[in-house]
Amino acid sequence: MIVTMTNLQTYILVLMVNEGNSRATEQDEPKLAEMSWLSKDQWWTDSKSFNKLKKHYELTDADFKFIEKNSLSREDPTQALLLDAIIQVDEYAQEERKDFDLPLDLSLGTPFQQQVWQALQDIRHGETISYATLATRIGNPKAFRAVANANSKNPFSLIIPCHRVIASDGKLGGYTGGLDKKEYLLALEGVKCKP
Repeated sequence: MIVTMTNLQTYILVLMVNEGNSRATEQDEPKLAEMSWLSKDQWWTDSKSFNKLKKHYELTDADFKFIEKNSLSREDPTQALLLDAIIQVDEYAQEERKDFDLPLDLSLGTPFQQQVWQALQDIRHGETISYATLATRIGNPKAFRAVANANSKNPFSLIIPCHRVIASDGKLGGYTGGLDKKEYLLALEGVKCKP
């Protein structure tokens, strides 16, 4: 697993790429395994999915290799994917990109979580929906609490736009990365929410 960190304005993101041919999946190509928020006092090993990734892929701490983003090489497909992800994050921050186009490894989630994460990708840039609407979109209108829980387990906080799901009353609701980040992302997309 190759790891790097980047910034989105003043916020810090950790990015992890599965190099392929892991024991837990049968993929041959590298895929993004996580992109999530870190606090200023956190290091990449503090990411919300680090221990889950170790267990899921049957990895040890030694199987993770951190590379500073300025030292990544286009010659290596795994590192090139990290560079592509950083470029797309920068383009998003500069309002030059509305959707991400990166290969994602969703295998960390349960089938239900994967279904929710797939549905999240259908929410357009600048659009918000409620948890109840999202539950209806996946064909299970009574599962809004389970949908909210699946959102909180999303290992791709920015790429799979769980920040676009808000409470039914129009308020922000929750966000694993912190409400300040959710508010920032929605404002960047031109969405105003109730305080």
